Amino acid sequence: MIRASIVGGSGYTGGELIRILLAHPEVELFQVTSRSHLGEYVYQTHPNLRKQTQLKFSDPSNISACDILFLAQPHGEAQKKIGFFSQQAPRIIDLSADFRLRDPQFYEAWYKVPHSAPEWLPQFIYGLPELHRQELRSARYVSGVGCNATAAILSLLPFSKAGLLSDQEVIRVEIKVGSSESGAEGNPGTHHPERSGVVRTYSAFGHRHTAEVIQELNIKNISLTMSSVDLVRGAMATSHIRNLSHSSQKEIWGFYRSLANENPFIRLVKEQRGIYRVPEPKVLAGSNYADIGFEYDPENEHIVSMCAIDNLMKGASGTAVQCMNLMFGLDETTGLNFSGLHPI
Repeated sequence: MIRASIVGGSGYTGGELIRILLAHPEVELFQVTSRSHLGEYVYQTHPNLRKQTQLKFSDPSNISACDILFLAQPHGEAQKKIGFFSQQAPRIIDLSADFRLRDPQFYEAWYKVPHSAPEWLPQFIYGLPELHRQELRSARYVSGVGCNATAAILSLLPFSKAGLLSDQEVIRVEIKVGSSESGAEGNPGTHHPERSGVVRTYSAFGHRHTAEVIQELNIKNISLTMSSVDLVRGAMATSHIRNLSHSSQKEIWGFYRSLANENPFIRLVKEQRGIYRVPEPKVLAGSNYADIGFEYDPENEHIVSMCAIDNLMKGASGTAVQCMNLMFGLDETTGLNFSGLHPI
């Protein structure tokens, strides 16, 4: 059994990690830490885990040796103590933004502060299996993924894999997100009376997750626009691309089918009838799947590419466990086959 610990288990991503790992057939989850809930039962913070565990939150300064350490702390914390954490476990997956970018100057440009441990940045593999499956098999240190970056990258990946993304024109990506993206602590914008019923653009451009898309797809001329919508879970990326290669609709179908066939958690959604003709986050709640789809206007050579995910799963904890499976030589789908709920 893989002995796993979680540092920072009281938030939403920590809770999802606990839920997945408790049911994972190859994992023994034996420690979860939290300063704010020290000594409390885990299920008191995550009530869906009643009768699933008797673990209590322990002190993050007293971590026992383990096979893999998941860091689910607020952004900026892991980099301060990465040296200490690396002594507690031979493998680490950090779910924060601390180690997603490989270049310290690029990190400072987007996060507006110098990185506390710049020498560690090149040691981390960006934790999206659809991009780095082979590197993850031998990785010791893996970064988490931004949920918005994940949705954007996967919406564009069919064209990136085909070598058809270009900086000749701006690629525009509109991302609609649920309130859980703001974390368990919340803020005035996630207060229910202010959030309920809204479609609110909160970042027209310049969102930090843009940096991950630039880095991972090697394309600079891209803009992400972020909008809050009345969901708890879910992120929906809608990308607008000019068909500069003049690919036919049949060829475009091939790009999407190829991506879905190569990746167990990518599903192509393009139905001819019914209300679920295109990807929709609602049907993905609790699952590690990413649904992709497209519409094509050949007259204007305009492609609208879509990707829907559960931001807490494929955009965070689910992908982290997928990476862990690869790191330990397991089938990457192990413990992650929940299909989501419908209706919800």
